[in-house]
Amino acid sequence: MAFYATFSHTSLSYLSPSFPQTQRRNPIPLLSIKAVKSTEPENEKLAQQKPQESSNALPATTPSKLPKRPVYSMKKGQIVRVDKEKYLNSINYLSVGHPHYYKGLDYIYEDRGEVLDIRIFETGEHALIAWVGIPTAPAWLPTDMLIKSDRLIYERM
Repeated sequence: MAFYATFSHTSLSYLSPSFPQTQRRNPIPLLSIKAVKSTEPENEKLAQQKPQESSNALPATTPSKLPKRPVYSMKKGQIVRVDKEKYLNSINYLSVGHPHYYKGLDYIYEDRGEVLDIRIFETGEHALIAWVGIPTAPAWLPTDMLIKSDRLIYERM
């Protein structure tokens, strides 16, 4: 049995002296809730009238399969640098609007960055990169423009 709730404003006289002073200053009317029976056909009765299946049939049990974990091209904590040519020709660089001779982003090509997180978005696999010793915010970059470092001991170029 389904019920719907309807809201209606109660008629209150805000200027009536029987209300305390605090309620006369509040212009918001109070709401009352009224339960009304639904006019839709009751699906519960229809479901009970269906014939029961045979009792010797096995219940359909399908084991819930867990989704496969994605395979990433690199791991968290991996030391990386950004490939300069791929970055300068990417939409990431074009969206910033810097000219090619701009030197403010050279730290992403020269200094080491650490992979903080890896995710697969609609546009492909991206890694959250934070640069060590550079006071800047981490950036999401596509993993195809990152150069992996084989060792953790890093020498600046």
